[in-house]
Amino acid sequence: MFTFAELCELIRIVSETRIGGLEVEKDGERVRVDGVPASPQLDPRLGAPLLPPQFAAASQMSSGPALPGGDAAARVAHAAVAPAEDDGLSFVTSPIVGTFYAAPSPDAEPYVKIGDFVQKGQVLCIVEAMKLMNEIEADVSGLVVRRFPENAQPVEFGERLFGIRPS
Repeated sequence: MFTFAELCELIRIVSETRIGGLEVEKDGERVRVDGVPASPQLDPRLGAPLLPPQFAAASQMSSGPALPGGDAAARVAHAAVAPAEDDGLSFVTSPIVGTFYAAPSPDAEPYVKIGDFVQKGQVLCIVEAMKLMNEIEADVSGLVVRRFPENAQPVEFGERLFGIRPS
């Protein structure tokens, strides 16, 4: 099994050398790190640059053809495009890569719903990473007007989770 430090080192190597990618196998587990092309490619659907290197565990890799950057890149690029109604909102973003959960347990009510007023420091959701539940708190007080990910959806570092209109 790859350690976190080994994964970080692979990402660093690909980023610094600007190679197209790297695939490594260790103890029957494969990891692929895709590099960034020399000139930024634009996502034809959004006109936005595709994201830099990402890695996927062997269990997440498919044998079929994939778009550069994958579905996660498209989700994050889509979240980065701010429609006009998002003006003036404060966005709560994911501090880590993980799985978004709106409630503390599957049968519980969500921490917050659209239309709820939240206080700075109030728990909005959980992002699970490596079996650790990380509570994500509001960084401003205000009205929750947007929730970007669906429950139990994977989220990337920096991906928008909530839009809050500060009070």
